[in-house]
Order: sequence, then C-alpha cells, then structure tokens
Amino acid sequence: MNRSFLSLILITLSPLAAHAQADALVADIILPSGFSIELYTDQVPNARSLALGDQQTVFVSTQSDGRVYAVVPQENADPLVITLAEKLKMPNGIAFHEGDLYVAETTRILRFPGIEDRLDNVPDYEVIDVTLPSESYHGWRYIAFGPDGKLYVTIGAPCNVCEREGFAEIVRMNADGTEKETVAFGVRNSVGLAWNTRSGDLWFTDNGRDMMGDDVPPDELNRLRVDGTHFGFPYCHAGDIEDPEFGAKSECTEFVAPVQKLGPHVAAVGLVFYDGRMFPDEYRQQIFIAEHGSWNRSRKIGYRISMVRMSGSQALGYEVFAEGWLKNGDVSGRPVDLLVLQDGSMLVSDDKAGRLYRIYYSLPLVDDLSVE
Repeated sequence: MNRSFLSLILITLSPLAAHAQADALVADIILPSGFSIELYTDQVPNARSLALGDQQTVFVSTQSDGRVYAVVPQENADPLVITLAEKLKMPNGIAFHEGDLYVAETTRILRFPGIEDRLDNVPDYEVIDVTLPSESYHGWRYIAFGPDGKLYVTIGAPCNVCEREGFAEIVRMNADGTEKETVAFGVRNSVGLAWNTRSGDLWFTDNGRDMMGDDVPPDELNRLRVDGTHFGFPYCHAGDIEDPEFGAKSECTEFVAPVQKLGPHVAAVGLVFYDGRMFPDEYRQQIFIAEHGSWNRSRKIGYRISMVRMSGSQALGYEVFAEGWLKNGDVSGRPVDLLVLQDGSMLVSDDKAGRLYRIYYSLPLVDDLSVE
C-alpha cells in the first residue's frame, strides 16, 4: 500500500532528536546477555494495549488520553504514527480480527472495518450490540480474540474488594456481540489475556486486592482450563489467603489457585507467550509479563518485565527479564503491554513516558552458526 499520502497527518521524529532521546531512555534498562532495547517511537502519549495488524501495523490504545493510534513501520526510517480516533472514554482494550479493529471503551465496543486499507480515510466506527457495566472503577476493559474466533472481555470489580454480581469476570462473545457468556469468575481485575498456542488454554494476569499490607496478597498468573471456573475473589486471594472481610463465606479449597504467584502489588498487566524465532530456544513458549508497578506500597516494586519459565503448561519459576524503569525510588516508565513482531522482536508499551520500546536479540543464535 502506498502510504506517501499520510505525510500531512503523521507525527514524526527528527532523527537527531530520536537518537538523543533513545540514548537517555534506554541507558538504565538491564536485560539478559545478548538482548538489546531501543526506542521505537515516543509519539504515543499514554500508550497502553497493543494489537498487530495483518500488514504489521501496530495499533495502540490509551486510557486517560482517549486516543487510538496506528504505528506504521517504515524501512530504514522511524515508524509513522497516525491518530485513528480521539475523545473516547478509556479506550484501553484493543484487538485486530479479520481485517477489523476493535476498541473497548468502558460501556461499549467499537469496530473499525477494514482499517489497514483505510488509514488515509479512517472509517466511521460501528458500535457492537452488547451491554457492558458503566462503573469506572476498574472499568478499563482489556479485550482479545481467542483461537475460537470469539471476543473475550475483562470486567473488573468496581471496588477494592466487594461482592457484586456481573463483575470480577471474563466474558466471551461472538464478534458481533451475540451469545455473550461468562467463562471465568472471581477475577478481581485482569488487564492481560493470552492463549497458549499449543494447548489453546487461556492464561491471564490478575491484580490482587489492596490494603492488606506491603507484601499481601501477590498478583496472579492464572490458567483457564474449564469454562465457568471461579478463581477466588473476593473470598480468597492467590489460592490460600483468606480475605479478612469475605473469607468466612467460603474455603480457599473451593477455588482454583494461580499457576504462579507474582510479586505483591506489582500490577501485572499485559502478557504474551513468546512464539517468535529471534530469541534463543530457552525463551520460546515462555510467558513474559509487563508489570506496571505499585502505587500503594511503602517501597515501590514492579516497573519491569518479568518472565515465568514454563515446561508445557507447568510454571517452573518467576524471574525478572528487564528492569531499570525504577531506579533509586524514581520511576521513568511503566510497562503496560507486550507484542511479538513478525521478526521475533518484542514491543513494550509505556503509558507514563508515552513510548514504545523494541527488545531484540543481537547475538547470533547457536543453531545459526556454521561449524567447520
């Protein structure tokens, strides 16, 4: 597609400014040996969720900013950034499906048909016929299409901890909003969904409740194996911690425990199974998680990318993969979502700095080396 006509509406970086900023932004980020990080673009204020189009366009949602962006890659040049929509209400959720872009506000889901072929003349959106709650507390939706072709939507609890019917759920529906059903209960606030490409199971992060202390409860990584599973909220947290207000109503043994306990209050959000070919074998089919960072802990934690080491569907451990956005108590960035690109590199969104970073592996892979 010829995109030269976009020059009048694009926001671009001057090369000198971009390189100067890149040096300052990524200098403190620590990665495993062989990995590098670079600034992809800094023209996406409040960058939140990410989705990848068929033509490798990166779609970026926001939350408080109310905008949706398209980031178009260019060979040997900075990517081009286009504003697709603005003045939306917390458009955090974003997904690409069969050529169309879906954007979730708090109370409705919008569809932009044939979006990649119409970046020069963005089509009017259609409103999907589905009812969503209007409460703004944890009202920023996360959406994704599963391997079944269904649209999955998170419905966060409208509180720190409470019992409210129709909340703390993950729901599923057809792309047009029909046949809506709840597939997971007891999920306080998930802002990240991903499917294991081998088993087809849904995995998701969940943010633990607040006001139980610095180190309780941990955030969670969960696996949905059976539709209708209850994961504990508000009665039990992280599989074995009874809630002080609601715990007496149920036993923790009645619910499904997380596959992996994460750090307390790290605000685990976007996650991805790495299925690219750039990283070494030991990173393939591992789970990477963006940790947005704590807001209510006496000593900050998170502000990093973690990794859960997997063997099939079993979690073997939890470790830091990338850190440096938190240094000596000062925060320079807050990772939100992760996206694996066609070349196997991984994008990271940062809503504090309004940037996308690209993580790539820069050493030759062992299986690529010739042996004499």
